[in-house]
Amino acid sequence: MTHSSPHQFGPAPRRSTRQVSIGGIQVGGSAPVVVQSMTNTDTADVASTTKQVAELWRAGSELVRITVNNAESAAAVPRIVDKLAMMGIAVPLIGDFHYNGHTLLANEPACAEALAKYRINPGNVGFGKKRDTQFAQLIEFAIQYSKPVRIGANWGSLDQSLAAMLMDENALRAEPWDAGRVMREALIRSALDSAHRAVEIGLPADRIVLSAKVSGVQELVAVYRDLATRSDFALHLGLTEAGIGSKGIVASSAALAVLMQEGIGDTIRISLTPEPGASRTQEVIVAQELLQTMGLRAFTPMVTACPGCGRTTSEFFQELAGVVQNHVRAKMPEWKISHPGAENMTLAVMGCIVNGPGESRHANIGISLPGTGETPAAPVFVDGEKTVTLRGDNIAHEFVALIDEYVDRRYRAGRPD
Repeated sequence: MTHSSPHQFGPAPRRSTRQVSIGGIQVGGSAPVVVQSMTNTDTADVASTTKQVAELWRAGSELVRITVNNAESAAAVPRIVDKLAMMGIAVPLIGDFHYNGHTLLANEPACAEALAKYRINPGNVGFGKKRDTQFAQLIEFAIQYSKPVRIGANWGSLDQSLAAMLMDENALRAEPWDAGRVMREALIRSALDSAHRAVEIGLPADRIVLSAKVSGVQELVAVYRDLATRSDFALHLGLTEAGIGSKGIVASSAALAVLMQEGIGDTIRISLTPEPGASRTQEVIVAQELLQTMGLRAFTPMVTACPGCGRTTSEFFQELAGVVQNHVRAKMPEWKISHPGAENMTLAVMGCIVNGPGESRHANIGISLPGTGETPAAPVFVDGEKTVTLRGDNIAHEFVALIDEYVDRRYRAGRPD
């Protein structure tokens, strides 16, 4: 297997060659890595689910998965799609099916039609003799309604009969694998065998996305490296049950960054456990920031800010950095339409003279605030040149105004070249 060279600048070329269309969003091949998320509402509650899907879409989620686990939720799906359309939101919805998906799609054809993609877990599609039949029924619905499918194997719901078979095969090896490798193989085989079975039934290979999720960083990297060498299907990346707060963010970023740097992965989700009362949109923001800091995509202007030290006794630079980041993120939905390219802008908010002027010159717009014992003046740099010095109590408002003026001057749609 070939990995990117440690001396190579930027991620390796993408490995998947198949491109899948999901409600008009292209995944795989030469398409950009796509951000997706999942609701945690009761799908049968049309109002709350529509509201959360809209929030995730506004935050930048390009695909949204919803749970379809009973007749009520299946019946609600077309109503959710209609309400979103009335709001001008055309985000593709993915139906997450376990155990009874074949029945729900049979009984609710409007749901089968309204969804942009079906997600099937081969470990939870059925048990015993029913497993193969019910899997085939799901694939046949996908064929009937011309829908793509994500075949998503998961460490927590592994096909136990497949795992047992591979354990038996391993016992016969001259040099048996360790148990962890056998379980990883079972996860990969579950996804690949199911994908090949779907193709045999008649689902085109360019309508299949694969995933094989685990909750450990090193295990996820090992699984997807192997999966990427054994297929050319589009791959969905995600660390399942990543956790809450910084743990979930760090673990997901550590695993996904390694894989995407090697050219593995076509769509990602950051599976964070939200803090009580926190917005579900955090997982979207983390996914965007991961892609943007890796140089794979641009979503919103990024703010460089120093961490602070003994030279920065004032908290004002921290407050200003937060104001600036929140301002540009809030403006991006408007700028995306009226000022295309503004998402590539770089900003700097620095707290003292040590690195402040240098970092500010590197940004499109930067400000170097006075540190301890420094002259109470804040020089502003625009495209490397000092343009103005701000003083007084209104620096935050004036700096934000300068950012808006710069965006309008440089990125306004239809401006003269």
